[in-house]
Amino acid sequence: MRRPSAERSAGSQKTATALLRVGAGLLLGVAAGFPASPVSGSSAAGGQGAGLAADKVRGDQWQLGQLHAQQAWRWSDGSGVTVAVIDSGVDGRHPDLSGQVLPGTDFVRPGGNGQTDAVGHGTTVAGLIAGRADDLSGVLGLAPGAKILPVRVLDAKNEYDDARVVANAVRWSVDHGATVINLSLGGSVSSPELADALDYAFEKDVVVVACTGNESPPNPDDVWYPAREPGVLAVTGLGHGNGRTLWSGALTGPETILAAPGADLVGARPGGYWTVEGTSFAAPLVSATAALVRSKWPEMSAANVVNRLIATAGDLGPLGRDTTYGYGMVDPVAALTLTVPAVAANPLDTVPPPGKARFGKAGASATASPAASVARAQPERAAGHRPLLAALPAGIAVVLVLVGGAAATLRRFT
Repeated sequence: MRRPSAERSAGSQKTATALLRVGAGLLLGVAAGFPASPVSGSSAAGGQGAGLAADKVRGDQWQLGQLHAQQAWRWSDGSGVTVAVIDSGVDGRHPDLSGQVLPGTDFVRPGGNGQTDAVGHGTTVAGLIAGRADDLSGVLGLAPGAKILPVRVLDAKNEYDDARVVANAVRWSVDHGATVINLSLGGSVSSPELADALDYAFEKDVVVVACTGNESPPNPDDVWYPAREPGVLAVTGLGHGNGRTLWSGALTGPETILAAPGADLVGARPGGYWTVEGTSFAAPLVSATAALVRSKWPEMSAANVVNRLIATAGDLGPLGRDTTYGYGMVDPVAALTLTVPAVAANPLDTVPPPGKARFGKAGASATASPAASVARAQPERAAGHRPLLAALPAGIAVVLVLVGGAAATLRRFT
């Protein structure tokens, strides 16, 4: 297990204040995506100081252009879909999220409705998914018609100390109407309880997305848990550049499924806005794309939503799936428009990557082959499908949040 001193927050090297401080015991869970810099803005929530105006915030959301959001909204805006954000809570009073956030729950302070956020992390994630589209200012989500179900598991330090809390949150989200779950958190330690909860989500036809995590070069580590659990869409982050480069702090590996923009993203936070980076903020862009697909085809199974996302991804790196980018960068337009043959089961829940154990009940088939899985999962790629490479101009990033094993105190960026 990686020690906290070898870890780095989702903040970039220019963020010296977002650090993990080694403590006693084990770190059981943290969020891995953090601000690179604060951005004050005009906001009903009360931005502080002179900074970017809300319309500048809208203009700086480069990921929407990179993912051709305006074109995607011709087919779907996410309406009718509930996305659970299992995180630090969501500030439902933020003007960009007003009316977008359902009553949720709080596993840190039982009795709460999940609509308070002492950290800002969950609010940023929610805004990237479902920021309001009824004006021309502030943060605009990739699936602005979707609703957010806030489920708080991270405390005021952006930590949790028991993966069973996240497991309970997954089950609660499923039982309260979520058809997409975003987990922008993780860590190095696997959890049988959380694996069982994820199996419950799969059995109930829910799409689960998680970030691969962040690392501190030159100390790379495995993809974090629960992103490495079979069946989960594990998302890594891309930098703000030419669209083909991994964000410098992103973890990646055999379990990586998709990539998405994860750097220099302007996000909503209680009181205003800030610029963030990390795999935590790439994952919600994939969750939002899943919401777009589920909105267009309400009867489509989760297995076929997952299959559609990976079959239509814009290939990066070597042709086909690789250990750096997975199947490539998520492509909302392709996912909503291309013809993709149906599958009977989640193509990600076949054979675990070499050396990886499967904790859940619904284990992978011992006879299935990875090659067969890839053939089912990417029918378009066999014909050389690389939609985003041809369509997108500049860099793309992926967002991930991590949970998992060994004690430290995570200091919030100020």
